[in-house]
Amino acid sequence: MASIASNGYQSGFGNEFASEAIPGTLPQGQNSPQRVAHGLYAEQLSGTAFTAPRHGNRRSWLYRIRPAAVHAPFQPLAHASLHNRFDEVPATPNQLRWDPLPPPAAPTDFVDGLVTMAGSGGANEQAGIGIHLYVANRSMQGRFFYDADAELLILPQQGRLHIATEMGVLELEPQEIGLIPRGVRFRVELLDGSARGYVAENFGAMLRLPDLGPIGSNGLANARDFLAPHAAYEDVEGEFELIAKFQGALWSARIGHSPLDVVGWHGNYAPYKYDLRRFNTIGSISYDHPDPSIFTVLTSPSDTPGTANIDFAIFPPRWLVAQHTFRPPWFHRNVASEYMGLITGAYDAKAEGFVPGGSSLHNCMSGHGPDAATFDKASQADLARPDVIGDTMAFMLETRKVICPTRQALSSPQLQAGYHECWQGLARHFDPTKA
Repeated sequence: MASIASNGYQSGFGNEFASEAIPGTLPQGQNSPQRVAHGLYAEQLSGTAFTAPRHGNRRSWLYRIRPAAVHAPFQPLAHASLHNRFDEVPATPNQLRWDPLPPPAAPTDFVDGLVTMAGSGGANEQAGIGIHLYVANRSMQGRFFYDADAELLILPQQGRLHIATEMGVLELEPQEIGLIPRGVRFRVELLDGSARGYVAENFGAMLRLPDLGPIGSNGLANARDFLAPHAAYEDVEGEFELIAKFQGALWSARIGHSPLDVVGWHGNYAPYKYDLRRFNTIGSISYDHPDPSIFTVLTSPSDTPGTANIDFAIFPPRWLVAQHTFRPPWFHRNVASEYMGLITGAYDAKAEGFVPGGSSLHNCMSGHGPDAATFDKASQADLARPDVIGDTMAFMLETRKVICPTRQALSSPQLQAGYHECWQGLARHFDPTKA
């Protein structure tokens, strides 16, 4: 039999949650009593070291039908396109852009449909990022997945996802994100028959809300808009497959029951979802285009203050009102490297070529910015009128490390050979006699 708790979520980022699918499941006053209610087992899932400072310590207690150790030994599992080999080919300073992946021809679930595009660092280094795309046309059937290397940030671009996790269900649609903690087991079902999107693996410190500094106590992503699932469990026996990603490779084990058998849990190490459309955008109301850091949703800090292992930023619908200002993103070169994707609509720094489901990579100190058509249009814009950017959602993964594209990404037919040409029409306007 399978039992699912009532629908709904618990709100707040990093909160101590408590949820039970059957009343009386959670013990009172201690975490691992001699006998857990309903004949369950107590198991702690730790996302940080036991001795991590209290404000950054992440762990949850799970009360489950069987401990997570109950499965057959793992064996290596080959995967055609998912890996963490970021040193296959030399990293390039060239600006790169890709078209969306086409739908798969054969039946393909979420795990089989993962394609590694780029990355840096890895699980051993406990720093860096893995960047993947997914395309799928069927639900995961009889198999479950967890990533022992990193937490996963899932960004649907087409098609809704029903993600059943050990701690409950997340349902995601495009313009929402899901955050699956390192080690949490889950299954992805497709609600619309097919799906496409992006996945970021965070090998470093866990993603958290950025400090707001001078912005104050409100703005950007609000903690209350992050939703964690209520407890839900599956009591199902059969022949299943448990897939683990460990040290950049996949492993497969037979398991005789659903590992999503947690009847109750409490703690602050949990999956989340967040609706990007709830982001409270901050911008200039006088002059100058602010730095893109004002669009940061989540950040993975590094050991260098103010410098992120990963910043996850978005470019949502917003008003541009700055006067005497070039309103689109200006031309720039960064010490950080940037990988961008587009969920819906158009990106205001590109007139064409950057389409939903596509992506681009601008590495450390590689010049980039608006294309020629965007520059000409923005230079002649009437700044007495506000510019409303609507029906758009782009995102950026920014990191202090160089992002190395994989061999398969550089040899992909989706790689746009002429991307650099979008800047070649930027004409020389210099005239020392003009003000």
